Amino acid sequence: MKLVENRSAKRNMPLSATEAAIAGVGAPAIVREFLPAFPIYAPTPLESLPGLAATLGIASVDLKDEGHRYGLYSFKALGGAYAVARLVRDHAARILGRDVEPAELLSEAVKQVAADLTVCCATDGNHGRSVAAGAQMFGCRCVIFLHSGVSVGREKAIAGFGAEIRRTDGNYDQSVAEASETANREGWTTVSDFAWEGYTEIPGMVMQGYTLMLGEISAQARQPYTHVFIQGGVGGLAAVVAGYFLDRDGASRPKLIVVEPDKAACLQMSAAAGKRMSIEAGDATVMAMLECYEPSLTAWEILEKSADYYLDVGDGAAVDALRKLARPVANDPALRIGESGVAGLAGLIAAAGDPSMRATLGLDAGSHILLIGTEGATDPELYEALLHGAATPAFHAHAAAL
Repeated sequence: MKLVENRSAKRNMPLSATEAAIAGVGAPAIVREFLPAFPIYAPTPLESLPGLAATLGIASVDLKDEGHRYGLYSFKALGGAYAVARLVRDHAARILGRDVEPAELLSEAVKQVAADLTVCCATDGNHGRSVAAGAQMFGCRCVIFLHSGVSVGREKAIAGFGAEIRRTDGNYDQSVAEASETANREGWTTVSDFAWEGYTEIPGMVMQGYTLMLGEISAQARQPYTHVFIQGGVGGLAAVVAGYFLDRDGASRPKLIVVEPDKAACLQMSAAAGKRMSIEAGDATVMAMLECYEPSLTAWEILEKSADYYLDVGDGAAVDALRKLARPVANDPALRIGESGVAGLAGLIAAAGDPSMRATLGLDAGSHILLIGTEGATDPELYEALLHGAATPAFHAHAAAL
């Protein structure tokens, strides 16, 4: 377990106009313009966990429970489906030769036009489910690329939205490359949450969709936060959360700690090196949604300005956090948050229990913490096995092989 400080010369610099459109305080209003295309939209709950806070010796812990989002059980529902909506609207406007209102995306006339559009992506599970759901909702074709570590349970959930599934060899990063190469060859549109040189616009749309959650949190919060512990992965969500608070609060923003699996800490290692870098793939982690080996370009450029620390945690810490939420202390609500969704809590528990980290981060009796439970039990079989004591490495290997 390591804590690495962001020592970038860009730290605390304001977001650029492009970055602010993606992650700034004005971004949720842009996303809200598309809500007529999502009639099932409702804010997810922000749960207070006073019992947990007391055990950690801090003032409060709030957890945004994204397990309720759109029936897709993940914050990713805000990103992929939103990007598909924007792409379908632009496609329909070109074909029809007129502006298309978001509410029209649900009409048969627009769906007939959208049928000519194919969207695709690579995924660990949740992003692909969101893209597939958006494609089904708005009438376009969808192809999803899954690497060998994605469980059958998550595959079935994506296929349930009518997407064509293509299995790939290797890890997530390799599936991203295969999806991009196939899309270029076939004339499809890649809807990735990972940005690279020459491909930033659509990942920016995906990230912008996440800001709706930050707008909800701002309306729901009972007090200002001193710290935010947020999951890493390729960095898209972390950059949105960090960038939003930087844009809103400037120097008075909460400390932002990015939490990653110790087996896939590409953001932490990039911060230590002072530059965006890829790392070698290693053993699989139970936090499969965060098993990424290279930061997204757009996310990294925002995190250089807005993240404060990077913390890595082991699989055991994540499983323990999952169980703590399911079997709460005192009168805290029982929460069904998946193995990747609890990474922020795992990081908080680890930091609060380490005297050196606690002092470095300024965690004390006056600290108010924000966590985001980024997913519910998106693979119910795996969740139940972890909750009831299945050996983490062995079960993960089994799930990956299914």
